[in-house]
Amino acid sequence: MLAPTLKPRPAMSQVQGETPQALAGILDDGVNLAVWQRQLPVHIADFGSLLLSLNEPLAESLSLEIANEDTEPNLRGLASGLRDLEGYEGFIADVSWLVSAFACLLGAQRIGVRLRVLDKAMCPRFHVDHVPVRLITTYAGVGSQWLKEGGMDRRQLSQPEPTDNSLIQQIGSGAVALLKGEKWHGNEGFGLIHRSPQLAPGERRLILTLDWLG
Repeated sequence: MLAPTLKPRPAMSQVQGETPQALAGILDDGVNLAVWQRQLPVHIADFGSLLLSLNEPLAESLSLEIANEDTEPNLRGLASGLRDLEGYEGFIADVSWLVSAFACLLGAQRIGVRLRVLDKAMCPRFHVDHVPVRLITTYAGVGSQWLKEGGMDRRQLSQPEPTDNSLIQQIGSGAVALLKGEKWHGNEGFGLIHRSPQLAPGERRLILTLDWLG
């Protein structure tokens, strides 16, 4: 009787594209990052800039139940204190579209939504997420940073950071990224290594994250 042969694991890679279809790449084995390199519509970019100019704190979260693909996410109450700002409705419509697309792509029935204004790096050290997959998009300010496979020894994630800046990749402001984590079946030990960017004094960013909760 022949011994079973193990299928070799594909080398980890990342995919990027200029259309939303690029995000579907996250479903492929061996892909731990998929990026839609979009340009934000002007009215949404202006809303983000206006929000940051207020210099006010913002940290909100929601847990959404997605009944079916045709149900519009209930985002009533999200950043409701900002509804008088020009561009608010367009911004919420964009978040709603991202939630729906995220749910449709993954078949998710529960999604965690977090919207934050940050004036410092939330996760300043390179790390992996212990979730199946996370969506990150920066509406204003600099985007998150990540390392290609081999850029850092995974056993050294709690150790000093890489000093070779050529190893550090950056997600563009406005781009939509799906980061595969450690809890994606078959991706154990290969979650994308990433971190929040360091911010200069007075610098801020507006960031949205979506988590697949079930």
